[in-house]
Amino acid sequence: MLKDSRVKKASLKDMELDKETLLEMYEVMLMARRVDERIWLLNRSGKIPFNISGQGQEGAQVASAFAFNREIDYTLPYYRDLAVVLAFGMTAKEVLLSAFGKAEDPNSGGRQMPAHYGHKAHRIVTQSSPVTTQFPHAAGIALAAKMRKDPIVAYTSCGEGSSNQGDFHEGINFASVHRLPVVFVIENNQYAISVPKELQFAADKLSDRAIGYGIPGETVDGNDIVAVYLAFKRAVTRARDGEGPTLIETVTYRFTPHSSDDDDRSYRTREEVEAARGKDPLDIYFNQLLDEKVATQEELDAIEARVKAEIQEATEYAENAAAPAVETLGHHVYDEDTQGGN
Repeated sequence: MLKDSRVKKASLKDMELDKETLLEMYEVMLMARRVDERIWLLNRSGKIPFNISGQGQEGAQVASAFAFNREIDYTLPYYRDLAVVLAFGMTAKEVLLSAFGKAEDPNSGGRQMPAHYGHKAHRIVTQSSPVTTQFPHAAGIALAAKMRKDPIVAYTSCGEGSSNQGDFHEGINFASVHRLPVVFVIENNQYAISVPKELQFAADKLSDRAIGYGIPGETVDGNDIVAVYLAFKRAVTRARDGEGPTLIETVTYRFTPHSSDDDDRSYRTREEVEAARGKDPLDIYFNQLLDEKVATQEELDAIEARVKAEIQEATEYAENAAAPAVETLGHHVYDEDTQGGN
């Protein structure tokens, strides 16, 4: 049965998480926002070449990530999933090393564009620039887990525009047929570059596509931390219990242009963007923590100060780190055992 959770509001108590975890969720959300803001400043000052932002989507990303077992589960993120990879263990320093394209970058050693996340130690699987190719890969990891009787679940996501690609269908269809432990996510941020959702799909809810795969589908308000967490907790439990995949649509809004090379003033009004910013998930969660007396203003201020200090240290370190050496150009590109020919 398909569910639509966009109108539901619930208490933080419904997540059954302790205070430490609830504050960790806030810190990861805040870290994602502040790191993204720092990368924009570095881009505009000419120090890094590119940024593709997840501002406005952090609530859905953090709430979904915390529903998984981040010690054993796998994530195959898409390029806006900064909050997801931070939740799974990446650091601000590692993200900024990638943004600067430095040799220490754990994602690709400075070889891929920024936001092409990959971290073996944290089971973050590297991605390709073509969109939604991670969906079949997630199905493959889930198939291996099922064959090995390994109790892991895979997370993978895309934007709503990418959900029209063939890899989206192939990955979900294969996982559905074989009842694999994977959660598929559409982060519907309303725009595929400059194309609004009205010109992308005719469905009322993208989770309705689950009907064609014979699996559960659910649409949830991406600004509602509790609703997102509970939806993903249900999906992860189903997957780990051998009941197969779930398709979840989180309805969000992209605050920034598509990328640092885009001018969104040509396709949406400033009034529309400002109205969306009035429903900022970071502000909503901040106020919910205060209103439900989970945290004090002083505790949240301390988190802000800690995040700012970490980002400043990370920026200075990454900016001064060594660039990849020219002689390593072929590493991870060609078979290093046979370089130089026979």
